[in-house]
Amino acid sequence: MAAAESPLERIETQIALLMRLGETTRRATPVAAHRALDRAAYVILRHLAGAGPQNVSALADRLGLDGSTVTRQVSAMQRDGLVVREADPRDGRGTVITPTGSGLRRMAAVRAARKDLYGRILADWSEADREQLADLMDRLIDALEAHRRTG
Repeated sequence: MAAAESPLERIETQIALLMRLGETTRRATPVAAHRALDRAAYVILRHLAGAGPQNVSALADRLGLDGSTVTRQVSAMQRDGLVVREADPRDGRGTVITPTGSGLRRMAAVRAARKDLYGRILADWSEADREQLADLMDRLIDALEAHRRTG
């Protein structure tokens, strides 16, 4: 009989499964809104919607990505009409990325579809359990961010 896994072993496995199941659930859902944006565009638009216009460096830092990766993603989003590049009002030499109305509408549609999906998945969970899960996920994200920044 195998020994019981430690909490850290369980967490490692659960995070791997969460990432895989999250992606396969999104792909298998027939609602077109789930596929209105790729994951990178959705995350960038969510950040811009909350934080306001950002330069590529600030986006890269927030997302934990290389600047060249974010530049490619933003260029694709610009071609799709999801964002625009504008002169930085604080420094005219630089540019900031701003979501377009179309980008914000598509992001809102994806967000609503995801909220609906997770509402159905967690329908038999109590509000207290949902709140606890949200709080623990916030703590996990904060710990992952702190680790990324300090190495």
